Amino acid sequence: MNAADAGIFASDLVREFRNGPRAVDGISLAVEPGEIYGFLGPNGAGKSTTVHMLTTLLPPTSGVARVGGHDVVTDGPAVRGVIGAALQEAALDPHLTAREHMRLQTALQGLPHGVRESRGNELIERVGLEEAADRKVGGYSGGMKRRLDLALALVHWPRVLFLDEPTTGLDPQSRTALWEEVERLSREDGVTVFLTTQYLEEADQLADRVGIIESGRIVAEGTPAELKSEIGRPSVEVTTADPEQSEAAAEVLEGFGTRLPAGRGAIEVRLERGVDELGSIVRELDASGIALASLVLNEPTLDDVFLAKTGHHLEGESLGGEEEQGGVR
Repeated sequence: MNAADAGIFASDLVREFRNGPRAVDGISLAVEPGEIYGFLGPNGAGKSTTVHMLTTLLPPTSGVARVGGHDVVTDGPAVRGVIGAALQEAALDPHLTAREHMRLQTALQGLPHGVRESRGNELIERVGLEEAADRKVGGYSGGMKRRLDLALALVHWPRVLFLDEPTTGLDPQSRTALWEEVERLSREDGVTVFLTTQYLEEADQLADRVGIIESGRIVAEGTPAELKSEIGRPSVEVTTADPEQSEAAAEVLEGFGTRLPAGRGAIEVRLERGVDELGSIVRELDASGIALASLVLNEPTLDDVFLAKTGHHLEGESLGGEEEQGGVR
């Protein structure tokens, strides 16, 4: 297959469910070959419905979509031949081992007998499951199951990979390992990756470009840097060593930008001319005899973008404090 056909294209894609609102309401997007595209949005925004249409699991109500150069409605078998998919619920048999899953998947994908075992062993090693390869999957942790599911999706050397919230609920170590493998697939193997997520850090870390979806519509699209630059300039936040100097510090800072709401005892302003003003701020505060307890430069984040575009924060924005459940790691 020509690598130029390995992208994703959608135009005015719609999916309506009976007696309900449009889950996907006319989205259009184009993902280049070898690109990692982050599809960012809250639960219920239409992320999974979009993936189900692009992977031929759900027919569009209207619109056009092509994956790897093939139409998802009229050429479904060809689409399925060029894609791999690891969806939210891993389709794993708890009574089979990882190696047995690999034997089954390589057979189902029609790999030649002579390469099935070597391909399965290669992928098991790639996702770091060598030591657990002959254990039943029912005893695996969440991270191990996610990694096995990813390996199974790669059995037939797909040119396009769909990952639907692949790191939800994973511990930081498992999440980082999966991120590294996704980056390697894009960088070294030229795989096109369509990644749905509700984690801002994940989109910022992995995606070449991000599309933000809200209520079935794409409300913003671009590189993480482009999106962050659209919504504003950095801000500086200071706390004075002496609380009685807070007002004097506020007067100084307001000369460099617009005052923003801040935490108790802190003063924050949006800088008119960006980070270049930081040195001048420090010098002027020092010249005014104002001692600081802290000074923090806050760059715009994807959460700021999401808030600006949708009017609310993303509930899945934090990656901290999650733990895997069950099994060995």
